[in-house]
Amino acid sequence: MPAYDKADLERRMHGAVEALKSDLTGLRTGRASVNLLDPVTVEIYGAHMPLNQAATVTAPEPRMLSVQVWDRSNVGPVDKAIRSAGLGLNPIVDGQTLRIPIPDLTEERRKELAKLASQYAEKARVAVRNVRRDGMDSLKTDEKKGEIGEDDRKRRETEVQKLTDATISDVDAAAAAKEKEILGK
Repeated sequence: MPAYDKADLERRMHGAVEALKSDLTGLRTGRASVNLLDPVTVEIYGAHMPLNQAATVTAPEPRMLSVQVWDRSNVGPVDKAIRSAGLGLNPIVDGQTLRIPIPDLTEERRKELAKLASQYAEKARVAVRNVRRDGMDSLKTDEKKGEIGEDDRKRRETEVQKLTDATISDVDAAAAAKEKEILGK
């Protein structure tokens, strides 16, 4: 059975792009986004859990997040988790609700976030290239085993390269859009 599986390569490359998009949604852009608090984990009942399992996060205004904690006894731990998450956010406790004003980003912080977005994109490009390398290796293995001919291998290598180029352009587009959003240009 041939080792080359185009569907698997497509799935893995698509996975790299999706991982990048997921990473990019966590970057703060100066606007309130419920995804901003995705990386926050709260220690409740002796276990660490994502914030969205202990509270409802909404964005009632463009520069405000609202976190409705389900259990009143968890307001303190949720407040502490948001403050210590390294996002530069300071919640205001209002009963069972935490209001989180989203401060304006400084130019320096915008540049840092843009650089971080570039790093995420480069990580995704490397992942895509690794998938490409795996595909090329499996094609060479198939040829050595005699399962495919040289012409077939070259044709499939071209397919893999086209898929790689398309995926990397998707990565670049996602990163460029996020950088534009962060820098406000």
